[in-house]
Order: sequence, then C-alpha cells, then structure tokens
Amino acid sequence: MNRSSKTILALIFILVIAVSAIVIVDKVSSFARMDITDQKLYSLSDGTKTILKRINQPVSIELYYAETAALKAPDAIKRYNDYYLFVKALLEEYSKITPNVKFRVIDPRPDSDEEVNAIRYGLKRFPITQDEGFFFGLVAKTEYGVSKSIEFFAPERQNLIEYDVSYLLDTLTTREKSKLGVISSLEVTGEDLSPYMRQMMMQSGQRPKQPWIISQHLGQKYEVVKVEQDLDEITGVDMLLVIHPKDFSDKTLFAIDQYVLNGGRAVFLVDPHCIADMPSPQQQQMYGMQQQESQASSINKLLEAWGVTVPEDEFAGDKLLAESIQMSMTSNPQKLIGYLSFESEAENCFNKNNVISSDLDTVKMIFSSVIEKLDSAPDDLEFTPLMSTTPAGNTWKPAGPYDLKYMNPPALMKQFTPGDKSQVVGCLLSGKFKSAFPDGIEVELPADENAEEGAEPTKEKRTGITESADKSNIAVFADVDFITDGIAYNNSPFGASPKDDNASLLMNTVDNLLGSDELIAIRSRGNFKRPFTRVDKIEAQAEEETEKQVNAIQDDIKKYQDELNTVLSEARNQGKMVVNASKFTEAQKKLEVNIAEKENELRKVKKSKRQKIEALGQTLQYFNTIAAPAVILLIAIILAVQRSLKRRSYLSTVKE
Repeated sequence: MNRSSKTILALIFILVIAVSAIVIVDKVSSFARMDITDQKLYSLSDGTKTILKRINQPVSIELYYAETAALKAPDAIKRYNDYYLFVKALLEEYSKITPNVKFRVIDPRPDSDEEVNAIRYGLKRFPITQDEGFFFGLVAKTEYGVSKSIEFFAPERQNLIEYDVSYLLDTLTTREKSKLGVISSLEVTGEDLSPYMRQMMMQSGQRPKQPWIISQHLGQKYEVVKVEQDLDEITGVDMLLVIHPKDFSDKTLFAIDQYVLNGGRAVFLVDPHCIADMPSPQQQQMYGMQQQESQASSINKLLEAWGVTVPEDEFAGDKLLAESIQMSMTSNPQKLIGYLSFESEAENCFNKNNVISSDLDTVKMIFSSVIEKLDSAPDDLEFTPLMSTTPAGNTWKPAGPYDLKYMNPPALMKQFTPGDKSQVVGCLLSGKFKSAFPDGIEVELPADENAEEGAEPTKEKRTGITESADKSNIAVFADVDFITDGIAYNNSPFGASPKDDNASLLMNTVDNLLGSDELIAIRSRGNFKRPFTRVDKIEAQAEEETEKQVNAIQDDIKKYQDELNTVLSEARNQGKMVVNASKFTEAQKKLEVNIAEKENELRKVKKSKRQKIEALGQTLQYFNTIAAPAVILLIAIILAVQRSLKRRSYLSTVKE
C-alpha cells in the first residue's frame, strides 16, 4: 500500500471515529449533564424531584409553542424564541426524573387538531396573521382525563416557572377540595343560624350577617368551614385561617398552638385597630364615650414563642406610600399616614422572589402594625418578608385614645418620623416552633348535673407536644381590614369584583401553604438578569465626577438665559426692536456667545463620561477577539519548544 492510500485510509478512519464520538457524546449527554450556570438555572430543586418521584400514574406534559408562526411573526413575538428554548430545556429535566412523566412539544398549525386542542385547554392565542396564531402554554394530563394548564408563559414569571409547573403536577391528581378552617372573632363566614332563627329575623325586618366576599371567593376553590373558638382541639381541616384573634381564651390558643406544632399550616391576620370590628351605633351608645371597646387583636402569646411579635400599639407608616383621603365633602384630600398603598414600583414593597408576592401590583392596608423578628428567635427560623414599607418607613403611635376614632390626617402625620429601615407587614415563618404552653393548661370541665350547688368547678390539666418534630409553616399579616369587602372588592349591580391585589395576596398565600412541603421548599429560579456591574460602577463614578461640573455649567446657562430674557424684555418695553438697537444687539450677542460656549463645555464633559464607558467596551471587545487566538498560539509555542527540547535531547543521545 503506497503512502497516498495510507493517507486516504487514515482520513476515513478519522472521519468514522469523529462521527462515532459525536453520536456517543450526544447519547451520553442526554443522561449526563452539567449545569454550569451560577445559580443552577437549569437544575430542578430537591422539592420538585420529590414531587415527581411521588407521581404514581402516567402524566403527559405537552408544551404548545407556535414555532413555525414565530418565524414570520413581528419582533415582539420572535423574542420568545430564546425563552422557549429555556422552558423546553427545563421541562425535559422533568421527564428525566421519572418514567411516569412524558414530555413532548407541539407546534399548533392553523386549522389543525393541535390548534383546536390548545384552544379547548384554555391556552391563550395571539393572532399574528389572519390565519396564524401564536401559542406558548402548557397542558398536563393524566390517563384518566384530568387536565390542568398554564395558559401562557409570561417572561415576567421566568424566575418562578419551576414553581408553576411543579404546582400544576402536584395538584393534578387531587380530586377533593381542601378543607379551609376559619376561626375569628368576626362573622367572616356569616352567621350560622338555624332555619327557624333565620325566618324569625326576616319577619322582624332583620337580615342575617352574610359571609365576607373573601370567604365566598375562597369557597369557590376550597371547602370553607367555620371553626368555633370553644374547642378542645382542631381537627378535620387542611389549613387554618385565623382572622382578628381578639380575646381568645388560653384553651383556644392552646388548640391553635398544638395544631401548628403538629404540622398544620396556618395564616394569621392580626390588627392593632381593626375597623371591621368597629362597634355599631347601638353598641357605641351602650358603651358611652368613656368606655370604648378595643378594636385590637393579638396572638402574641403564640407568635413570641415562635420568634416574632406584632406590637399592639404601634402602626406602620411611610410618607411615600400614604394614600390621600377626603374626610368631608368640603375638605380637600389629605394624606393619611395609616392608610398605605403598597406598590410594585416602590422600593422593597413586594418580595419578587416569592411566588406569593411576585406578581402583586397594589395592596392597600389601613392602620396595620408591623412584624418584628425577636432576638430570642431560634437560629433555624426562616423569616421571609412578603410585604414591607420602603426604607423610609417607620412605626408610629397615636398620641391619644381618640386619635384613630376622630381621624385628623395632618395631626397624625405630625406624629410620624421617617426612618431608614423597611418595616415588614407580611411574612412567612418556617422552622421547628416551640410551644407557648410548655407546661400545658388547666381546663375547666363542664359542671356535673349531680354536683352540689356552690361546689367549685372541676379543672383538668392538659398537655401537648413542646416542640414541632418537623418544620412548621405559617404566614402572618399585620392587618385584617385589607381583606374586608369595602377595601378588597368593588361592589356593582353585576356583583363584586376584586379591587387591587388585596384578595390575591390572601388567595396566593392559601394556595402556597396548602401545597406540599416540597412545593413550599421550591426555590425561585434566581436572577436571570446579569447586570454589567463593572459598567455600572464606571457610570456611577463618571456621573459623580461630572455631576458638579454639569450642575455648575447648567447654572451658568440658566443665568445667561435669564439675562438674555431680561434684555429682550427691556427692548420690547421701550418699543425698540433688538436688531435695530445697537445697545441691545450687542448685549444679546454677548449673552448668546456665552450660552453657546457653556453648552459646548457641557457637551465635552458628557463626552468624556461616555468615552470612559466606550473605552471599557473596546477593551472587552479586543480581549474577546484576541484571547482565543492568543491561547492557541501560546499552546503552539509551548508544544514547539517542548518538541525542540526533546529533539535536541534525542540527537545528543545518538551522538554519544
């Protein structure tokens, strides 16, 4: 075999080896992957993995993405292509955890069965042309015909996409409504009356108290049941909603304490001044001016044992968030420091990395307190703020007992001093809680019918667990009024509709806590925006260096402009045209020259700032262009030197 044949054969073998290597690597890479992103954006959380391994029936995940339509769509649609690749890569990870989950991508073309199915499952369709529609949603189905969907993957929820998909799968096989227990000193679920009592009230012109709209709203998704206060233990509910716990007995508090320590989820709404608990005119007349019934609620006996406290005489305040109210028809609207509107645009108001608060825009609270983590809190307590004031927020106290009854916005505003720390008004708590009743409680037993008259009641000692075995999860909000009908909903002849995101805040919290432990533990997918911190630093430095110069130059320009306006004004007052009056013409030209010089100076200052940033960009460009060839050249030089040294060593050995 000649040399040329050997060369051709060697090339063929190299080609075969290369193709084989590519095929092998492609197959192996589908099982063996490495997520090298800083925040592990393409790796599933441990909570998701546990949820997937728990699925014991075939589930199909269908990602509907109009890939063909996106190619001919406007730029606003084309930008979803990169996001689609991320979603697809993440969903592929779901199917690799368990064989029970099958994943496929569907491109719904016009007039196809796939497009009909996408619409039937409730996915959003955005028209591109007369025939083409854009879809980007997900449908999860069981073999029994149960299906749930994500109607559209909005880029704004990219950091919460894993939670959304995992929540869908975790709740896909649930057939019964979860039972939500409500315990309150208010008639949140309406008056529980017998048919006879209802009829008697109707005949006397009275109406039974109706359930709050939020209770009806929750009832569409869960089975809402009223939990009586006088109870020995709380059972038969999947979650507890504690609203305005006012004057709860130790017996009731002990039942709640044991419920939470035994793994029960709960949401606490506590208020230092609950407007919904305001006495009626008849009650006010009964109590008189000297003995006003307190409108404060507190459950600090439990919360302080768990690591936090809600002050009963302090209120959250923030001038940046204060809403204006009109006290009378003849007065102008004035800002009320106790009426706060938490906005997504305001700094630090909503925790954007938590699924409960990430999508909220506006939540209004009135006379809310704050939630403070105690220094004595356990080290393992996870305190996650959901809602806070801006860093300019602070707490304040009313000067007298009637300040809140007879509201005077200017007077209340004077009692507030801005701070330098955000005040938390809503949070999640997770950890191994300790009981507020480590020694148990004494409970008075019902009187025995056969007991002698005047005999002392019999008491019984009851004890429970002193610390939760596993992590307990609860949510705490320092306001009750934000879910009342007047603040959370708009009433119209067509029914009630949510106002702002007050109802969504509570609904999201209940949804989250009613999920599994694994679902609660699913992390946010991190920050997808990687800012150019070096560029930001240079911009800030350049801004700082030139700020004084720019301000000085702009002041000079304004001064010269004012002088020019004065000259022109004097000319008009004297009835002379500037162009015909040498005195005014000369002054005008001089001022215009000064203004032009200062504007030129201002451009130079701004140009120098821009050049510093552009210089960094050029440096990075040169580095990216030259780095790879430089590394290859360096390796080549090292190999050449090494080869030369070996050759010399070989020649010297031969000569010897």
